Order: sequence, then C-alpha cells, then structure tokens
Amino acid sequence: MNIEVVVSLGPRQVMTAQLVCEGETSAFVARELAFKQLDLPEDSCPEWRVAVWGKSVDRNTLLKNGDRLEVLRPLLVDPKEARRLRFNQQGSRAAGLFATRRQGAKAGY
Repeated sequence: MNIEVVVSLGPRQVMTAQLVCEGETSAFVARELAFKQLDLPEDSCPEWRVAVWGKSVDRNTLLKNGDRLEVLRPLLVDPKEARRLRFNQQGSRAAGLFATRRQGAKAGY
C-alpha cells in the first residue's frame, strides 16, 4: 500500500515522504513512519491533527492505497480573529471592494 505523507512545519515549509505499509491507521503512519523518516520530533505529534486528502479524519482511520495523509499543525490564531485585526489596522476605506472609487462618486457605488 503506497501512502504519501505531507507535513508542514511552518509557513511555506512542506516536507513529503512516500511510504509503503500495510493496513495502518493514520496515527501510526504519522507518528512512527513519517516522523522517523523525515527526522521530526515525535513529542510534537500528539497535538497535531491529521487529514486525508484535505478532509480531517480521526486518528484511528484506516488508510487505503493511494491516500495522501496530511499532518496538520495547530493554528496559532483563529482565522476570523486574524481577519478582524487586519481589517481594523487597515481601516474601512483601505480594504474591500470599494477601496478605490472614482473621484466624486458616492461611497459604496
């Protein structure tokens, strides 16, 4: 059974590994095979989530031939909160669809 494991340790840092195994769970593959093959610290694995082809799965999910297992690091900031903070720093006139408008035009048109 061929499985591709993808791990991102930080922004724009992607490591991949091709693994051959038989009927293993996603947690076993992530912890035992990928982390040892990619030389990653095993102590960081329990808090990380796993996904198969971009869909979050349970750690006890059995993998199938051709699956792409993605090891997901925890979020540092809630995406909605990060967007709110960026918008507050930019201001309402510098962001969004109506940031640039014709001279003399009404706001929102």
